[in-house]
Amino acid sequence: MIGPDGAQLGIKTVPDALALAREIDLDLVEVAPLATPPVCRIMDYGKFRYEESQRAREARKKTAHVSVKEVKFRPKIGKGDFDTKVRHVQGFLAEGHKVKVSLQFRGREMAHPELGSKILDDVIEQILSVGKVETQARLEGRSMTMVLVPDKKPVKKEKPVVAESPATEAEILPTETSVETPVIETTAPATDTTENSEE
Repeated sequence: MIGPDGAQLGIKTVPDALALAREIDLDLVEVAPLATPPVCRIMDYGKFRYEESQRAREARKKTAHVSVKEVKFRPKIGKGDFDTKVRHVQGFLAEGHKVKVSLQFRGREMAHPELGSKILDDVIEQILSVGKVETQARLEGRSMTMVLVPDKKPVKKEKPVVAESPATEAEILPTETSVETPVIETTAPATDTTENSEE
């Protein structure tokens, strides 16, 4: 049995251990049930559980959450679509995500896997500034896949800080000269509608 301060109290029977824990107003917790004899400790179990949850929360904060994003290409992809998808891959890598690049083959496209590997090679050339290849391209059934990882740690987006400039006297004081625009009123000549209706 172990005391609340970590000192060894020796081997005790269960009723004696419970009585000792009640005297100190703490809990008797079995910490090693498979040992012979089983090891128990006198502690504040509520406080122990709280500290364990705090340690687990801190450990979760320190772990890096890396998600895998997937970008799909086709062997007959156009230049504009290719550039757009490569920009997406670069953005994901800059945020610190892994990227799975997959290329789907349909029908007779399976006869020319070299077209797919050329597209994936072009992707690698484009992303060398922000990432590197973790898993080389390989053909699995009708798709060719490779995995890219970020080269550096992710860059967090910071909000731009707008510094307020101190107001000058010219901005505070109203201008003394003000120009008034004259208002010209015009009246339209009155028309007699009764004469027109008779004709």
